[in-house]
Amino acid sequence: MTNNIVQKVAIQGINGSYHGIAARNFFEGQRAVELIDCNTFRDVIETVKNMPSVAGAIAIENTIAGSLLNNHELIRASGLMVVGEYKLRISHCLAALPGTILEQIEEINSHPMALMQCESFLEKLPHVRIVERDDTATSARLVCQNQSKGHAAICGVEAAKIYGLEVIAESIESNKHNFTRFLIVMSSKLAEFFDREKNKASLVFAVHHSVGSLSQILTVLSFYGMNLTKLQSYPLIGTAWEYLFYVDLTFDDYARYQRALDAVLPLAGELKILGEYTEAGMGGRLRP
Repeated sequence: MTNNIVQKVAIQGINGSYHGIAARNFFEGQRAVELIDCNTFRDVIETVKNMPSVAGAIAIENTIAGSLLNNHELIRASGLMVVGEYKLRISHCLAALPGTILEQIEEINSHPMALMQCESFLEKLPHVRIVERDDTATSARLVCQNQSKGHAAICGVEAAKIYGLEVIAESIESNKHNFTRFLIVMSSKLAEFFDREKNKASLVFAVHHSVGSLSQILTVLSFYGMNLTKLQSYPLIGTAWEYLFYVDLTFDDYARYQRALDAVLPLAGELKILGEYTEAGMGGRLRP
């Protein structure tokens, strides 16, 4: 895989965030990859659109919280191409200024999703104030910058190290099978130079408003041996009771995959390929 064409990656959050970890790990763990901090997912998309040499990393689903539907739509409307995926094991820790012990914690800051994923741990601390922040790593940085005694952040271990915090408790997430899947997006021009094998695709299509239209498409995909790993509906804005369907599928034969798409086209009101790329394993590593 040719990854050295990418020098900068836009992420939601800051250095030490899970987006940053996923971006660096996807691009072979190169520390030379520069991260561009963005406040929102929309900012990530706009940055990549305005800077064609920059890639973007965007969370698309979590094994506990489910799909981030708005991110599907952002990618579809952007015209950017999905060139890869990374599946990151999310393990939260509680971190505070060095020397702090759990009994001294009065306030815990983190992203709402991280707080939700650590509910069982937080229930044991009923007298601690819980404050939502924009990002896990930002929460760690604020504790460090403000030298906030009695304050802690729920973040990743890497963020704690970067911002000089001491880990008080590790692996505090309620469900240990906690993975987030990230998509890597690029401009179509940059994607042309991104060399990768293709055994997975992300598609979006609309269906004709008639009985059995969706089942017909799924039957065709099954006939051609396409393995659907995801099927997600999204309301078609401005049209009552009609939907877009986001599909991820894997395949062993690229030519057969193309024939499957040709067979689906007459049945779909609209069909768009968001990207074709290499499927990642649960550790995030690309399969050979």
